[in-house]
Amino acid sequence: MSNLRISLFGKFQVEFQGKPLSNGFDSRKVQELFSYLLAYRNRSHPRETLADLLWGDNSSVQARKYLRQALWQLQSALKSESEENSREVLIVDTEWVSINQDADFWLDLRVFEDAYANVQGKPGNELPSQHARALREAVQLYTDGLLAGWYHDWCIFERERFQNMYLAMLNKLMIYSESCEEYETALLYGQRILQCDRAHERSHRQIMRLHYLAGDRTSALRQYERCVEALQEELGVEPARSTIKLYEQIRTDELQEPLLSNPRLNVETASPTMAEASPNLESLEALLAQFNNQMHYYMKALEPASSNRT
Repeated sequence: MSNLRISLFGKFQVEFQGKPLSNGFDSRKVQELFSYLLAYRNRSHPRETLADLLWGDNSSVQARKYLRQALWQLQSALKSESEENSREVLIVDTEWVSINQDADFWLDLRVFEDAYANVQGKPGNELPSQHARALREAVQLYTDGLLAGWYHDWCIFERERFQNMYLAMLNKLMIYSESCEEYETALLYGQRILQCDRAHERSHRQIMRLHYLAGDRTSALRQYERCVEALQEELGVEPARSTIKLYEQIRTDELQEPLLSNPRLNVETASPTMAEASPNLESLEALLAQFNNQMHYYMKALEPASSNRT
């Protein structure tokens, strides 16, 4: 485990060996510079771009001076006598600044993005258990939006991007939990989606279904009422036909409960049917016909030898 831990979800925080690093990070500009470099850690940044981004209201000469001072503060704050032989977190030269990808540090954004990347293209009900576990751990890191309370343009853009990733991960976990018949857990993930986006109609539908599958039709119907209210207040629209249809199926108690969509559960919990337990009749007939043909051939081959002996 790395001694240096950096968190950018919610409040900016840097810890070394479990203790907050405040010396050198008390400057908001130093925090912003470090956060920007970490958010875009996969590329190098021209000094001119960084100076203009953070000190654009000043002359170019003054902006570059402020950047040099901030970089010196940042490098000093990250250095530790106990890590003299470790790789520097920052790579700084006369024209470019970047994060050292080989440096040993833990970053919540990196863990979050890796978990998201691993499940791209995988339906929620087909997630391997290790990927589902990584998703659960990742969404726990999302205590709040990226650098909550900061309103720089780049930060607002990245905050929205991470929130969209967060909602997608919650949706996959909700579907995965339903496929495992963990309805209460799935409902918790659904409610977290609605905390971020009150008018997320698809999540309202999924929550309605989950309540019904858990045997709570009353809560399912009340969820529809909350959906109607949220759509009207947030967007000024009526529910989609699919939402209304689901509501009617639940109201009349005619919603067909789906078969388990998680193949692992089907294998582990379902007892074999007669067709699965018994050999296929057509296969048996084919084998029997093949056996008879072979016996007929062997009998024919033995006939001359039998005649000679008599």
